[in-house]
Amino acid sequence: MYLKDSALHVQEGIPQPEPVSPYLKFRKKKRLSADKYVEGILSGNRVLLSQAITLIESTSHKDVEVAGKIIEQCLPHSGNSIRIGITGVPGVGKSAFIEAFGKHLTSIGKKLAVLAIDPSSEISKGSILGDKTRMEELSIDPNAFIRPSPSGLTLGGVARKTRETIILCEAAGFDVIIIETVGVGQSETLVKSMVDFFLLLMLSGAGDELQGIKRGIMEMADALIITKADGDNIAKATAAKALYQSALQLFPKNENGWNPVVDTCSVFLHNSIEKIWKLIADFENQTKTNGFFPKHRAEQSVTTFYNWMNDMLKDNFYSNAMVVKKLNNIISEIKKGKLSPYQAGTELVQKYHQKSLNSKL
Repeated sequence: MYLKDSALHVQEGIPQPEPVSPYLKFRKKKRLSADKYVEGILSGNRVLLSQAITLIESTSHKDVEVAGKIIEQCLPHSGNSIRIGITGVPGVGKSAFIEAFGKHLTSIGKKLAVLAIDPSSEISKGSILGDKTRMEELSIDPNAFIRPSPSGLTLGGVARKTRETIILCEAAGFDVIIIETVGVGQSETLVKSMVDFFLLLMLSGAGDELQGIKRGIMEMADALIITKADGDNIAKATAAKALYQSALQLFPKNENGWNPVVDTCSVFLHNSIEKIWKLIADFENQTKTNGFFPKHRAEQSVTTFYNWMNDMLKDNFYSNAMVVKKLNNIISEIKKGKLSPYQAGTELVQKYHQKSLNSKL
């Protein structure tokens, strides 16, 4: 028997196709000018808005340059929205609440942008970005725009470029901006620094309610809403509401003159969603009347300046050729115990400054 007649003989078969289509393999996305992006954003083009946000989130130097021009041109068209930060413990139903709340807003003629921040893995640095799948109805609403973004390693779970993304969304005509954060922690102060109204969602019946959240978060909240207040859970939600109301009375008064509200909510009851929007509208009206709203926005601009400068200084430092060249060797020396991290950091910064001075001479 010849081998070719054997069952062990392998036929050559047909040539296998390329794993990537040859039509797409070498295709590059055309880069537009900053003016074209701005023109698209101001006209409400969602595709160009999304592409511009991607540029803002990019760390490429070319993208950063274009993104800066886009932000500058969009800035005069921003500021005409109410910015709402929403946070809460895991499992509280943030996505379900935002979908129900968002559907109410679009039903009364509001244009809503949801900036949903997904946690990034410390190991792979990746994010699931699944908020659009959790907000199925809102994601296809013509008056809503959902943008999931990775948190990266930013403290507080807020995407590094969230402030700039807000500017672009406002320039695109969205009059309500919601920032959904990763979860609860003391670093949620970053959210507070970029929104007008801070909404804290809580569960009832999950043990000692006051142990489930840090005092610092409660002090920042303009409203605390007990979710899933329906069916057999109504009694527990009502009891939790009374508990939180008592706790908030012990906190110092807010600078904005607003008394934080505690209430219950169910995404299945339209009237409970409607009253939360009325609550936010009352807050906006009161803080604009007493002058706190514009004052707070001005303070946010100063905070944005410092954050922007910190980011630029950090990027310039780590992208410096001398720093890149020396960093691996320094890290190796630290791991071996031959160099302390404090001494290494001090010496590297001094060399960076010296090189910068010499280059100017």
